[in-house]
Amino acid sequence: MGFFKNLFSKPKDGERNNTALFSVQDGAGVIDLQGWRFFSELGENTMTATKAMRLSAVSACVEIRSDTIGKLPFYVQNIHTKLIDESNTVTRLLRMRPNEIMTPFTFKKLLETWRLLNGNAYVYIARDKKDGNITDLIPLDPSFVSPELDEYGHIWYRFMNGKVRRLIDQSSILHLKGFSDDGIVGRSVLSRASDKLNAMQNQELFQSNFYQNSANPSGILTVDSDLKRDAKEKIHEEWQRIYGGADNAFKIAILDHGLQYQPITVSQKDSQFIETTEASIADIARYFLVPLYKLQAGKQTYNSNEQNSIEYVKTTIAPTVKQYEEEFTYKCLFSKDVEKGNEVVINMNAEMRGDQLTRAKWYNTMRNIGAYSVDDIRGYEDLTNVPGGDVRIMPLNSIPLEMVNDYIQFLMDKGMKNSKDYPIAQNDTDEEEEEEEDQKGGKS
Repeated sequence: MGFFKNLFSKPKDGERNNTALFSVQDGAGVIDLQGWRFFSELGENTMTATKAMRLSAVSACVEIRSDTIGKLPFYVQNIHTKLIDESNTVTRLLRMRPNEIMTPFTFKKLLETWRLLNGNAYVYIARDKKDGNITDLIPLDPSFVSPELDEYGHIWYRFMNGKVRRLIDQSSILHLKGFSDDGIVGRSVLSRASDKLNAMQNQELFQSNFYQNSANPSGILTVDSDLKRDAKEKIHEEWQRIYGGADNAFKIAILDHGLQYQPITVSQKDSQFIETTEASIADIARYFLVPLYKLQAGKQTYNSNEQNSIEYVKTTIAPTVKQYEEEFTYKCLFSKDVEKGNEVVINMNAEMRGDQLTRAKWYNTMRNIGAYSVDDIRGYEDLTNVPGGDVRIMPLNSIPLEMVNDYIQFLMDKGMKNSKDYPIAQNDTDEEEEEEEDQKGGKS
């Protein structure tokens, strides 16, 4: 892998290497804002990303949100002309191949997954040393990266992976954050929801043990005589082997030597297990800002789901998209491109599509006011252009308010002119009136 080899190569003494990475000695006096050993020092009771992803609700939320970001198209667009800059290397990377081993979807999905589970996602920007153009966008495992602040208030990123240690300037790192209370380091959803996640994990563990023990609560085996420890353990093992587990449920137990079995009756309903599980799923959905219907939970109707889907895009995805756009624009584009009006844009039109009837009304309104052409509408529906489809139309029955008096005067002048230009029409009317009067006089 050329870019990985270039990334991890050691810089020569007294100079930067081609990837603008610094040795640790160059960054003396920096303050560790996060602690690179944070992830390795997590206690076994702490909710880690691996543990959390074993919970179905967490896994679904992460998959849903990361898939949403992964499928959105990224490109460089001029905000004035609205034209996509196809010649820009950033557009090519974000559309075709951000690096040697990842597709754009995989790249974007990975970043959003890291951002949600770790609170931070990092991308190293590899540039050509001749012209400065970006050659690769390389995701860096958050567990190996730590933001640090020097005495001048400049942010550096310490990368440490085994013997490989580098300090990377902030201009070469894309940093996407989760919720942050200092604006520098993000906090993961897991750290904020750790108590709820641990409780939910214990619930699933309880449910698993419940079914492993024949879907029945534990019980007591009694015998009239005293038993030694070895004998007790042997009876317990034999009982579990023959009657334990869901596969052995409802088998008829044969007891000898005076053994008696007394079950401890505690039902799941009595402990409100199901209700607690549903409440936990709702809590996890709130932490990840994912509507319940996407987790196949809660009350579901077509109309409410449609509206919730739009709200999900507006309140959950749009803020995240804005962060991506701002960070990519600032770090990936040259100043001259930004001055021309170029920005990295993420198109969310596909996510904002409603049902067919709603889309038809919207398109009809936008076309009638001249905002969309037929080709524009067909483009949003992933259809090809048609001859004459680029023509825009708009109604002529609306004018600015300040022109109303002039327009009325124009109509009055036009009416007077017509009465002069067509005297025959006026004469015909007079003759008809005379004939009517003659007829009335004859009858009388």
